[in-house]
Amino acid sequence: MKKAVLAICLLFLSVVVCAPPAAAAQSAAARPIAFDDFIRIKRVTDLQLSPDGSSIAYVVTVMDKAANRGASDIWLVPARGGEPRRLTSSPAADMNPRWSPDGRTIAFISTRSGSPQVWKIDPNGGEAVQLTRISTGASGVIWSPSGTHLAFVSSVFPDCLDDESNRKKMEAVEASKVKGRLFDHLLIRHWNAWSDGTRSHVFVIPAAGGTAVDITPGDFDVPPIALGGAQGYTFSPDGSEIAFVRNVDPEFRLGLGTNNDIFVTGIAGGGEPKKLTANKAIDHSPSYSPDGRFLAYLAMARPGFEADKLSLMLFDRKTGTADNLTGSLDYSVRAFFWAPGSTALYFDAEEKGRTAVFRLTLPTKKVEKVFEGHTLSTLALSPDGRTLYFLKQALNRPNDVWSLDLKTKTLAQLTKVNADLLAGLDMKPAEEFWFAGAAGDKVHGFLLKPPAFDPSKKYPLLMLIHGGPQSSFGDEFHYRWNAQMFAAAGYVTAMVNFHGSTGYGQAFTDSISGDWGGKPYEDIIKAVGFLHGTYPFIDMNKLGAAGASYGGYMIDWIEGQTAIFNCLVSHDGVFDLRSMYGATEELWFPEWEYRGTPWTSPEQYTKWSPSMYVKNFKTPCLIIHSANDFRVPLEQGLQFFTSLQRMGVPSKLLYFPDEDHIISKPQNAELWWKTIHDWLATYLK
Repeated sequence: MKKAVLAICLLFLSVVVCAPPAAAAQSAAARPIAFDDFIRIKRVTDLQLSPDGSSIAYVVTVMDKAANRGASDIWLVPARGGEPRRLTSSPAADMNPRWSPDGRTIAFISTRSGSPQVWKIDPNGGEAVQLTRISTGASGVIWSPSGTHLAFVSSVFPDCLDDESNRKKMEAVEASKVKGRLFDHLLIRHWNAWSDGTRSHVFVIPAAGGTAVDITPGDFDVPPIALGGAQGYTFSPDGSEIAFVRNVDPEFRLGLGTNNDIFVTGIAGGGEPKKLTANKAIDHSPSYSPDGRFLAYLAMARPGFEADKLSLMLFDRKTGTADNLTGSLDYSVRAFFWAPGSTALYFDAEEKGRTAVFRLTLPTKKVEKVFEGHTLSTLALSPDGRTLYFLKQALNRPNDVWSLDLKTKTLAQLTKVNADLLAGLDMKPAEEFWFAGAAGDKVHGFLLKPPAFDPSKKYPLLMLIHGGPQSSFGDEFHYRWNAQMFAAAGYVTAMVNFHGSTGYGQAFTDSISGDWGGKPYEDIIKAVGFLHGTYPFIDMNKLGAAGASYGGYMIDWIEGQTAIFNCLVSHDGVFDLRSMYGATEELWFPEWEYRGTPWTSPEQYTKWSPSMYVKNFKTPCLIIHSANDFRVPLEQGLQFFTSLQRMGVPSKLLYFPDEDHIISKPQNAELWWKTIHDWLATYLK
């Protein structure tokens, strides 16, 4: 049966294959990455350039397997290159560094006092000073342009007018032996937590310290849960107001509304905030031009669709009108920032599994691509506009700080945080392939060869399937579904960006909605046929697949559609669409993806539900699910496991009572990897 299916797949394939130049030879002593290596890799995030462009702050997180947690500290590196320097050193978490406008102080969030609070420190060294002692904690600190104030977010009870009231209410809730809670509207839980009656609000505090003022009171979250950008609030250049994102749509209380809007309010609070956007879909990420004339932000066009194209918008504060700057581009803007002088904006977007960087000149509205072909994040521009700074990673290299000379296009690596550890590991770079997928469309993927690869040998093929589903596999070093950790066991590992993936145009992304088990499944099966027919080192008789979230759904779907795989791994997969609708939190998602509710579009919930094909189940499958996963609730995994067991199919369930949609604790992650590797080895070795 396997050979017949593959022969049919091969018949329809037309192929373009490309691979990067061979990587530099590694040390003869290099070894496959193991879990203890993986957990020791330091994670670099949150690059922040100093106002004068001379120094870069960034966060390094070190995972401690014995302590079963991570610890973060802030580091500095000269922007022109030089020896990095550790700025903070605490067993607690130090994160979110933000430079004062004069560059003399860094504000940051730290848990060193027992709860997350705003602290500040001299970047030249010295003791950190605590600025806030708010009982509900603080996150996301930013400076006003004048340096006189700071803003941060804290989750408070809307009916409590001061911090003392919040503290007393929290203590009363904690002390009470009655833990029941009565709800009268939806969104009663989200991601991994039940609603406790608090709301996220923006607070402003003098930079010298003092009383924090809640400037966004009311029974609304600022910024709203989910659907937002990197920063949901920002000071105006003159420091008199803050623009912020809030969702006041009544449908949001039903888990339906995606109508996030941008508001402005004075930094002293009081008065009714002014709404700037009238769009019925998502608006977020407000950012004032340096001269104060404009407010740029990102917006979607279709209400209820969280994966619509994000366009870069420009609101003229003088005329009150908004202009779509990227309407003609088939790119979804991921993040943006202003160039000095307010005459241009830079933005980045996903492009074929990597990142493209663009410059948009305002007077002409001309858009030009300035850089492509790498995986970048958290970009910053030097004050003279000549150099870009960013974090850069690849499938075989975790994030480091890099710079790019915009004139010469010269790249320079400024940090080598994991150099010693990486030097001893045999991790191959990503190779690319293209093939004809569903509807004859060109579909892109990455291929990773195992350590000590020998082209004369035969290797099992492992297909990884990404989640989202509107996301994509990138040339990146993932800290959960790490391709190197799969390849290290001796598998050729393939990652296909099937229909629905991002970075290939909005029409390609849209194509999965209403077709969950259609074109994406066809792409995966055709990819198997292509890979078997193109790479002679792949063993056609040893084939596995693994995926999480939507990837888990696809594993569950594959289980009932084909028997070409020797074994499967489903992590947090959707199994029964009807019961999933009644238990997940963000209802806009299933109502868009399945074209309505189970009672208005029953055919969609039946047609694409893996639970309808249990009679076909034959392939051994490992199921992984966690108790605190409220996006794809535990019952989905339990139903799948029950069905496999009743059909007599070899199956195992790995259950985590203390994790959510992702596995974050180091010791749990170790068990996760060991269980998966043992399962795959049973059927592929």
